[in-house]
Amino acid sequence: MMPVEAETEPVDLEDARTEEGEAEEVEPFRYAISSYGADYPVDGLVKRIRDGSIYVPKFQRGFVWDLKDASRFVESLLLGLPVPSIFLSNEPDTGKLLVVDGQQRLLSLRYFYDGTWEPTQQEFRLKGVQPEYEARTYALLRNEDRRRLDDAILHATVFKQDEPSEDESSVYEVFERLNTGGRELTPQEIRGAVHHSGQMRDVLADLNAHRSWREIYGSMDVRMRDQELILRFLALLFDGDNYEPPMVAFLNRYMGRNKQIGDDERSLMRRSFCDSIDLILQSIGNRAFRPVRALNAAVFDSVMVGTAKRLRDGAVSDTRAYRSAYETLLSNHDFLDACGRGTASGERVRKRLELATNSFAPLP
Repeated sequence: MMPVEAETEPVDLEDARTEEGEAEEVEPFRYAISSYGADYPVDGLVKRIRDGSIYVPKFQRGFVWDLKDASRFVESLLLGLPVPSIFLSNEPDTGKLLVVDGQQRLLSLRYFYDGTWEPTQQEFRLKGVQPEYEARTYALLRNEDRRRLDDAILHATVFKQDEPSEDESSVYEVFERLNTGGRELTPQEIRGAVHHSGQMRDVLADLNAHRSWREIYGSMDVRMRDQELILRFLALLFDGDNYEPPMVAFLNRYMGRNKQIGDDERSLMRRSFCDSIDLILQSIGNRAFRPVRALNAAVFDSVMVGTAKRLRDGAVSDTRAYRSAYETLLSNHDFLDACGRGTASGERVRKRLELATNSFAPLP
């Protein structure tokens, strides 16, 4: 059966998540964190950023300062004024330091030392500062000013999560809590930054480009919420028996534990996702997972998990029967209730996964 000819409605994931009840379910959580303060001279910081031992993650928010913002920060250091400290996370796998807070300041310094204002590729000349520094590049600073800047100190708090040891969720928490200016990051943007060197991040990006998924979801979401849905499917399919709310923390733990995966695991994840979404597009069309207008995340995760479990027993030969089972499932009052408010509760997650799995299991 050919996909239904219908224009895909915009995806509203704020409505689609329908996890308003999550806040009531959050249990008190504690971390064991090791931290220390370190004073870095500016030229040492720039050297470490250049060689990659201090890593500035690139997430969608990107570099947002303009030339005047960056210039005034450099000027503060030249004048000996106090500046805010930065937060760095010690990566246990690599020994590198990941910048949790301070990206704008550190990139400004690197751009000034490199002599190029990276956002526009123009020469970095100080702008909007005191006359003695106006229009100067790093190379054009007076010798005494250059030495003062090189020796200026930027204080850093360096921390490492000791417990729990199976993930790096404290870095996620710090990202989220420090991100108070400008646009807040989505949970998946933060995960992508925290696990920037992990293979799971590559798996999600790869699956996110799959044609059938793009036809159903629509254009790629610059806030990475489409990738979060794929992570949600994989986590519930392979680790759903261990689900504990809230959903955000469950996904954090799953991505952290699976930061490094082998080729066999990667192949299994790809097969599970692609075969399921291909069948759904073929049988339901691009209106799949939309009981009303927006794509519903709870409908998505349960239908995808139920479909993937059925496909473990072989291909579905009758797409009409699959569509009938799908429509029956979406008319089930108990299923719709489990996909409504408070969808992240353990009871509702288990209920909808069970109903979806049972609906598709008998298909020929």
